[in-house]
Amino acid sequence: MNHSSIIRASALEYVRGVTSGEFTAEEFLSETLSRIEEAEARYNAYLHVEDGQKLLARAREIDRGIKSGQKVGLLAGMPVSIKDNICMRGSRTTCGSRMLEGFVAPYDATAVSRLNAEGGIIVAKANMDEFAMGLTTEFSAYGPSRNPWNTGYVPGGSSGGSAVAAAAFECVASLGSDTGGSVRNPASFCSVVGYKPTYGLVSRHGLVSYANSIEQIGPIARTVSDAALVLGVIAGRDEHDDTTADATPATDYLEGIEGGVEGMRVGIVDEMTEGADPEVARAAERAAGNLEAAGASCERVSLDMVGYSVPSYYTITAAEAASNLARYDNLRYGYDLPLDGYEFNSYVAEARGRFGPEVTRRMILGGYVSSAGHAGRYYLKALKVRAKLTREVADAFASSYDILMAPTVPILPFRIGEKTDDPVSLFMVDLNTVTANLTRRPAVSVPYAVSAGGLPIGIQMMADSMQDRTLLRAARALEMRRPPLPEVPD
Repeated sequence: MNHSSIIRASALEYVRGVTSGEFTAEEFLSETLSRIEEAEARYNAYLHVEDGQKLLARAREIDRGIKSGQKVGLLAGMPVSIKDNICMRGSRTTCGSRMLEGFVAPYDATAVSRLNAEGGIIVAKANMDEFAMGLTTEFSAYGPSRNPWNTGYVPGGSSGGSAVAAAAFECVASLGSDTGGSVRNPASFCSVVGYKPTYGLVSRHGLVSYANSIEQIGPIARTVSDAALVLGVIAGRDEHDDTTADATPATDYLEGIEGGVEGMRVGIVDEMTEGADPEVARAAERAAGNLEAAGASCERVSLDMVGYSVPSYYTITAAEAASNLARYDNLRYGYDLPLDGYEFNSYVAEARGRFGPEVTRRMILGGYVSSAGHAGRYYLKALKVRAKLTREVADAFASSYDILMAPTVPILPFRIGEKTDDPVSLFMVDLNTVTANLTRRPAVSVPYAVSAGGLPIGIQMMADSMQDRTLLRAARALEMRRPPLPEVPD
């Protein structure tokens, strides 16, 4: 593998190559940093790139460890990136917002600690919609990321920068956060794998909160096996996060991943395929055929409550966001704004003027739906919808299916600016992804096809709680059976 091509290695290829001496961690990292310098003007995937000399020194240390037979961790110097709402000690963490543009995290998120412990080298903080509120990365205060398949199109969001970086070879893998599809949506739009774990499988300690009851950190990578490798590194019980499940840290999610889908029962969700773009719908049909050819049984299934999932999701998350973002009063976090001439309320109002339009919209909505006069009409009803949807999904898994499948996003990627003035239309892009978050199930987006216009199409698969191994096995089977995909244009 020559130097011009080594950065195209998958995570598993990287580990094999660096541990066998085919190339060094320093060589690979140097090529990655060169790629970032060359590509960022086009893609704007990153908000902050770490100091190159310090990164290369860490890579040389790992190379020395490999040569001397020391343990260097599962990732062995692999260049990775993290979304800019995940704290890393000594690094800026802006959440894509002007409100936090000078904030430097004083500690590492648990996911970051685990990446570092296994020899990961975090090269950059990835662009995102402000405070993870958006579906396109257009609501970043630092400009939108651009889809590497066509830079005039959105890459999806809110973890758009993470997906672009993985697709454009600016890292081997990346971490995003998924609140309503924010890992899977951009993975679909950029033709990479995006994995949302079972709620509680990965610690949220150090993730800047948007909606605590729903969000999860998840990996974005170029193959299903790569996502499984990274998931095994970051998953597990954490004493800093009481919502984490009792799972063993550094579990090997690669174990059994090649087991196939023979005998699996797959439900194709009607409400997630009806009305989809014709090319997207045809891709979903072909994907079902691929799984049947591999030994699975596929049939249509109706989940009535899916039709109510988007309003339920936005009501619940807006209420939680309004509570979480109340801390940004410019006294504890914020930027320089003179106190002279302000009483408290007007000062806070002036400070919060730095929030972008999407954050402002959701904070206002969240305060409204959870207020004393409206909570019963909106917030409590949203919670009831969530409970009914959870029961419906649980019944489907308990009685009939191992996997529920649909297109990840019912439409193709669209042009930058096309939907920013139509928030309701933009919200509906989440129709197929929010169910996994509301019901706390694991879900994955697998790259499946490229449209006639050269835009990626992803297929989503969802499994029951803590059935992440089954989900990864099914996703790997689909990945192996799909038609060959073209490489991202450069």
